[in-house]
Amino acid sequence: MTKFKVIVSDPEMGTSKIIELEETRAAPFIGRKIGEAVDGAVVDLPAHKLKITGGSDRDGVPMRPDVHGGVRRNVILSGGVGFNPEDKGERRRKTVRGNVITDEIVQINTKIIEKPKKSAESKPEKAAQAA
Repeated sequence: MTKFKVIVSDPEMGTSKIIELEETRAAPFIGRKIGEAVDGAVVDLPAHKLKITGGSDRDGVPMRPDVHGGVRRNVILSGGVGFNPEDKGERRRKTVRGNVITDEIVQINTKIIEKPKKSAESKPEKAAQAA
């Protein structure tokens, strides 16, 4: 049973909302990689484009864009997603998940990269009504 919490962030407005997807609605995300674009209709945002920016699995292990595949790996990190060094030059072995979305992923982070174009005709009508 595939179930995702998709967090959709709007960088222009500075807001985000959580949308839960199950079974068939979650299927378009399976096999996608971090950085790929997805149609917004999947999460009830028609005419929008979303970019996958990351995610995490049921244990909270973060996805990392430079680790290939959909499995967990123990990699040595010096910074970035999954590790914040306390000292300059510090490196540690951390468990991270690959950049492919599988059914083991619970949370998917996305951001809106394209919104529907507003018609130019509607703006002058509102201005004429206000005058």
